[in-house]
Amino acid sequence: MSLPNPFSRGGVVKDPKEAELAKTRRQSANTLGAGMVGVTDVIAPPAIEVDFDHIKMGDTYFRTLFVTGYPRFIGANWLAPLINFDRTLDISFYYYPTQTKGVLDDLRRKIAEMEATIESDFQAGRVLDPAIRTTLEDAQELQEQLATGIERFFQFSFYIKIPAGSLEELNYITKQVEAVAGSLLIITKHAALQQETAFQTSLPYFLDKLFVIRNMDTTSLATTFPFTSSELTDNEGVLYGINEHNGSLVIFDRFSLENANSVVFAKSGAGKSYMVKLEALRSLLFGTEIIVIDPEDEYKDLATTIGGEYIRFEQDANSIINPLDLSGVFEEGENELGLKILSLHSLFRIMLGELTPTEDAILDRALVTTYKLKGITPDPATQTKEAPLLGDLYNVLQNMAEPQAREMATRLEKYIRGSLSGIFDRPSTVALKNSFTVFSISNLKDELRPIAMFIILDYIWTKIKGDRKKRLLIVDEAWYLMKFPDSASFMYSIAKRARKYNLGLTTITQDVEDFLSTDYGKAIVTNSSIQILLKQSTAAIDKIVEVFYLSQGEKNLLLSAEIGEGLFFAGTNHVAVRVQASAQEHVLLTGQKSSSATEGEKG
Repeated sequence: MSLPNPFSRGGVVKDPKEAELAKTRRQSANTLGAGMVGVTDVIAPPAIEVDFDHIKMGDTYFRTLFVTGYPRFIGANWLAPLINFDRTLDISFYYYPTQTKGVLDDLRRKIAEMEATIESDFQAGRVLDPAIRTTLEDAQELQEQLATGIERFFQFSFYIKIPAGSLEELNYITKQVEAVAGSLLIITKHAALQQETAFQTSLPYFLDKLFVIRNMDTTSLATTFPFTSSELTDNEGVLYGINEHNGSLVIFDRFSLENANSVVFAKSGAGKSYMVKLEALRSLLFGTEIIVIDPEDEYKDLATTIGGEYIRFEQDANSIINPLDLSGVFEEGENELGLKILSLHSLFRIMLGELTPTEDAILDRALVTTYKLKGITPDPATQTKEAPLLGDLYNVLQNMAEPQAREMATRLEKYIRGSLSGIFDRPSTVALKNSFTVFSISNLKDELRPIAMFIILDYIWTKIKGDRKKRLLIVDEAWYLMKFPDSASFMYSIAKRARKYNLGLTTITQDVEDFLSTDYGKAIVTNSSIQILLKQSTAAIDKIVEVFYLSQGEKNLLLSAEIGEGLFFAGTNHVAVRVQASAQEHVLLTGQKSSSATEGEKG
């Protein structure tokens, strides 16, 4: 059935309020004169088509559902799947307070009726209806709470209006909504033959024309308030961005969570480095020490600007880390030398390639001998002595009887005397003294980067164990380490043990496929309380959806996000977030002046 526009002259007006609106419009038209239009002419749709189970207004179809059945038990935020549905829905709640006395009288009468029914069935030998018994228990409990003033009584109505661009889309979305509602044990009905009235009921002027109500007490009613679904903030911590659902702030202290680790996944240019630098800058204000492994010189300007220490690794440079250094810290129940040798096994499998079981055993004996020649044994008292160098291990391998040992020495020679010497084969000159320290490996060859990142991580780990304080360790382009099982395992061990040493590990990568293709990569994600997903490429999005269980709407958000926009996960909750820096912070992060706050930069 097609109706003319009720807001236009000559339209059919059924409601007194609509009649008044039409009268006002005619008066406005007379005042404005011929050839001019009023506000209602501009905002009113060209026509309204009212059908059995939907209405069409302009080019948009609408269908309204009303709720007739509710689950018996509900908890806080139980409507979140509908509130956060990945299609546009107009949800309307109506709350009607009622007089407690009248409700108590009705309850008393209903309780008497149910008790009489149960007694009659019992005397007649019939099986008692469990539904009546359950309803009786609920009514008696409610009667007591109302009589003592613990609860108040309300009537509640719940409507869902679904817009769509076509009738096929409307039917499809309706089925999805009904499925989600059914999973919550909510029974919905179509407002058949009342779609026009139902549409008016869902308009924002609080006029419930359908009046399909349900009785509810105060506690049950409070759970229908949707205000918890889009909030993700803490009372203290660092500002991560703006909540795009409601404009609130996303503030978190990552050290107050189960662990302080985070992962950041994004395609190149999505703003991931900008966001991490912003978090680091704000964390410094709370006394957190920042350590960065920087493969691409992303953090150089920031370190220079704020007075941090920028340590560059390259051949024959002054910045050296001896991979055989020990922490010199004794912990009850731990064999420091044994743990170091296990870590070195992983390092040499990256440096020398895959080792056979025989070579692995030879390497183990060679390492023990190398430390023993320096007077270092499993006795903690000896572990503060000067550590051996790679050259010492090379000499031990050269002097061993097994031919495999000399072959391993040959493979190690390029790091000591060959083209890759001058980086890892001298005593350490690096010390963690600054509150913002950046280790740059941008000038190293690609084959050396995983080795350097492993050695730097191992060095940082030994120093952290000796001096515990609140720290963030930022590993940019972590996919370099995930290419090798041993370095991936070492990253995972840091993520798993970081909380013990008051450390938060931040893992950043743009190569999502490589990172998540290994069990260690997935385990690092699992052991990170905060996960941040910015704009993703179409090649990686399916893997992201699988690992993070994203909805279709969240998938679309990550594919179409602007720079600095994405999803912020903290525990089991997540929201859409927009990273935003002040103008002053933007200058510190980029060295570029900005007239206004920015939302991230390529990085």
